[in-house]
Amino acid sequence: MQQMTVLEILNRTKTFFEKKGVPDARLDAEYIISHGLGMKSRMDIYLNFEKPLTAAELDTLRPLVARRANREPLQHIIGDTSFRGFIIKCDTRALVPRPETESLVDMAKDALKGIENPFIVEVGTGTAAISIACAKEIAGAKVLATDISEDALSLARENATANGLSESAEGASLTFAKGDLLDAVTATDKIDCLIANLPYIPDGEKGKLQPEVDKFDPELALYGGPDGLTLVRKLLQQTEGKLNAGAPILLEIGSEQAEVLKNEAANYPWLEFSGIHKDYCGNTRFVSYKAK
Repeated sequence: MQQMTVLEILNRTKTFFEKKGVPDARLDAEYIISHGLGMKSRMDIYLNFEKPLTAAELDTLRPLVARRANREPLQHIIGDTSFRGFIIKCDTRALVPRPETESLVDMAKDALKGIENPFIVEVGTGTAAISIACAKEIAGAKVLATDISEDALSLARENATANGLSESAEGASLTFAKGDLLDAVTATDKIDCLIANLPYIPDGEKGKLQPEVDKFDPELALYGGPDGLTLVRKLLQQTEGKLNAGAPILLEIGSEQAEVLKNEAANYPWLEFSGIHKDYCGNTRFVSYKAK
């Protein structure tokens, strides 16, 4: 019996994924196969199109393909994703970080220019991708990452350690705390920058999202009340007296929620609403405030 080649299994996997409704079927097939075969990158597939696959290699690939066909996130199957070039471990303990969210780090870097040794707080850190990037990219930064989920914090700590940011190191630039939003912050120092990508999907969307989200992302990290803004409003209420004058608050939200928050800005008289911002794809995704 003739052995199947890498190209043949790639085409079969792509077709199978398309039948199962998997987005980016060809790309995901390349990632799954290159990962399963131990290649350094998916580009190695193109150098090995004619390579025949052994029975053992096919046995390795089958369960991986089945998992993706069941709409398990690609990042869970591979085990990680890249966020601003940092490798972030991904599993069911926290939301998979999205590339669009990387813009929050750029916004923080721009806002903190000229601030020495800034104290940055990220609320709802999840995998800690944002906090890791801030700790690595902003000189002298002290970052405190909080989450209400112990599972998420365990994953966050694993990611920090893997990226050379062990919490136990003397003078650690990234530390963690468990608690509800800013209640977790016990430091007496005022905050120089507050970042949050909180759950902002309206409760009514449950069961209507992509299976990758509905079936595999933790519900705690997704839904934010009737209009999705319950936790965002609660966080904004907690900021009074907690930030240095001029300190930015950077929030990821749903595109339709930006104007709502802008119109509610008077509810937080100690803050100035400073802008609505787009992501790399040109979609409205962030709002910002400044402490007065």
